[in-house]
Formats: sequence, C-alpha cells, structure tokens
Amino acid sequence: MARLYANENVPLPVLERLRVLGHDVLTSLEAGTAGHRVPDELVLTFASGQGRALVTLNRRHFVRLHGARPQHAGIIVCSFHSDFAGLADRIHAALGAAADLTNRLIRVNRPS
Repeated sequence: MARLYANENVPLPVLERLRVLGHDVLTSLEAGTAGHRVPDELVLTFASGQGRALVTLNRRHFVRLHGARPQHAGIIVCSFHSDFAGLADRIHAALGAAADLTNRLIRVNRPS
C-alpha cells in the first residue's frame, strides 16, 4: 500500500477510509503544519522528504508545481466530491493501478 501525505484540504473521512484500505497516511495536522500557510512547494518538499506521495484537492497549483518540479514522491490531485468514501475508493483504485508513484501526477476526478 502507499505512503501518503495529505495536506489540510483533504477531508478527514477520506483519509480515514484510505487508512482502512491499508494506506499509511500522514496528515498535515499530525505533522504539525496545519494552519501555518505552508507554501505548496514546501508541502511537496516535506512529503517527498518523508517518502510520501502528496494527496490534495489543490489541483491547479500542484499540477503546475509538478510541471515546474517533476522530481517528487508522487502527487495525487483530486476533485472535491461530498461522497468521501467514494472519493477514497477512487484514490485507492488509482493507486492500485500505478506500479510506482515516484515523479508521477495522478488525477482522481468526480464520477460523471
């Protein structure tokens, strides 16, 4: 299973479900960075330094950051959806389809 770092915009029920599915999830709150307005570049640096792929709802900024700095432990950008269990399941499925997250950008969209 994947080692993930979730920034503070990912709803806690999504992260709890990912843990139930077997993923090792560290939150920004647990890391002591929640509410500190950490710049996106430093969020990605922290996640990569911990050997964790970043999970975020901040799609635009992290897609752009992936283009500017493609060396990282992985970035999973998600569309917000109020079906938190469904969102976690889609993240889980996307992670299962990826053999290695290193330097990869994975997009997880709302169902159509």
